[in-house]
Amino acid sequence: MQGTRMTQQAALALLLAAGLRAQSAPAPAAIASKLDTPQARVYVATLLPHTPARSPDGHATNRVLVFLDDGVLTRQEGTDTQTITFHRGDVRWRPASGAYVAENTSDRPIRILEVDLKGRPAGPAPVSQLDATVVDKRHYTIDLENDQVRVLRVHYDAHDAGALHQHMLNRVVIYLNDQPGAKADEVRMSGPATHTEQNAGDQPADRIAVELK
Repeated sequence: MQGTRMTQQAALALLLAAGLRAQSAPAPAAIASKLDTPQARVYVATLLPHTPARSPDGHATNRVLVFLDDGVLTRQEGTDTQTITFHRGDVRWRPASGAYVAENTSDRPIRILEVDLKGRPAGPAPVSQLDATVVDKRHYTIDLENDQVRVLRVHYDAHDAGALHQHMLNRVVIYLNDQPGAKADEVRMSGPATHTEQNAGDQPADRIAVELK
């Protein structure tokens, strides 16, 4: 009987020790929520270096990824492994997928802003004659477009002003550097608008706008 109690106590001690190790071990990825709207959920995933982050259930929805740091990661889905090299401000489209493992193979943490799309478009996206990419090509270029999103890259030089233009869709705006009225990495939701824009700062202003169709 005494031997049995000692065996049980030893097993309990091992379980407690394992639990403590698991609690003290850093999570492979941290999620920070930024926005949650009827069209999209926006969050920043921070991946620790050389620590595989497993997603056993995969991802049920399509996403836009905006990389907030330079780095390299691998993504394994089934027998397929991809190596992805990226720089701050790069944009990728990631369709819904099954189970996968992502690993940051850089030597420092990397942050990825993810725009998780909640549904399909209700119909064709509206079109404006004052579309920014038509009337102000110097400041607005299309980085990515499909039936769910259009991603614009926006750049203004210091003290630069743009043309009158119109936004017809809701859009998630990611600020890539400090600029008048916004800080680097700030995320905002903006709605339809007709306006002109000017960078009143002494430095260039860069941002990404993910238009939700």
